[in-house]
Amino acid sequence: MFPLPLQVLDRFLLQYNVGQVLLVVFVLAMLAALTQRSGKVLALQTMTFGLLFAIVPGLGGPGHYLYLGMGLLLVAPLLFTTADR
Repeated sequence: MFPLPLQVLDRFLLQYNVGQVLLVVFVLAMLAALTQRSGKVLALQTMTFGLLFAIVPGLGGPGHYLYLGMGLLLVAPLLFTTADR
């Protein structure tokens, strides 16, 4: 197919680890959830990404993402119970 663009993309992606990519996806997902104006959606996304960040050190990522995941898992139920809709 097109080996040159794939090699350029691969070289770019090798600079980042799984945790950094998940962090960017988390920020983009939170921005998308804010447009919905639903606290429950925001809480469910926070809980999902908390679980993902807790798993990242097992996938070979840095260990500090575990702390981020635990923090998100503590905040998510509070967000869910205080959400109106």
